[in-house]
Amino acid sequence: RLSSVLEVVYLVFNEGYAAARGQDWLRPQLCDEALRMGRVLASIAPHEPEAHGLLALMELNASRTAARTDASGAPILMLDQNRALWDQFQIRRGVQALGRARELGGAGGFYALQAAIIACHALARTAGETDWSHIAGLYAELATVVRSPVIELNRAVAVGMADGPEAGLSIVDRLMNEHALKAYHLLPSIRGDLLHKLGRHEEARAAFEAAAALAGNRREQDLLRRCAAEAAEAAISS
Repeated sequence: RLSSVLEVVYLVFNEGYAAARGQDWLRPQLCDEALRMGRVLASIAPHEPEAHGLLALMELNASRTAARTDASGAPILMLDQNRALWDQFQIRRGVQALGRARELGGAGGFYALQAAIIACHALARTAGETDWSHIAGLYAELATVVRSPVIELNRAVAVGMADGPEAGLSIVDRLMNEHALKAYHLLPSIRGDLLHKLGRHEEARAAFEAAAALAGNRREQDLLRRCAAEAAEAAISS
């Protein structure tokens, strides 16, 4: 039953970390409650690597909370965040939990692999120091644990950063007919970002507008519409 409990805690945390619906992008009280439950689970199941892997994942993600929105509550994407606001104590706790998962033989677990990906971001002093090739490799390993088009989409982002936007776009384009992603706003959002980087600004604008229409959270809708407007301006300028 532990796997089911871990899944529920993970879902609670994710809804707090990036709310699917509503006016606010963050719901910190849900993240805090999920973290509390994760710490309890790790204490009562100390020899279960995935309990520590999930705790590591949540601690590392939560460490960025203060930097993820501006004063008005609008989202700030990771590469644009002020890393001085990241909670270093919470990062150390996350890295420690990840280390415990690995000591227990769980380095290849679903949660531990995701935590390893987030650790790559958390331990990079600047956005430019992020080891995107390693992250892409971790996503490829994660895909062998759970076959999911969402994981492949995330890998496309990492590949796009490591090998260039054209390489990332080729992966995204292969996912365009995935039924599971038809209503997933991050698919056209990521595609729009890659197209924008390639100078295909009008296509990027259309992709961002499609993403905004699919997003259920008002803050994300606003962000995507701003991206669409920037792409439109770039199209005119070019």
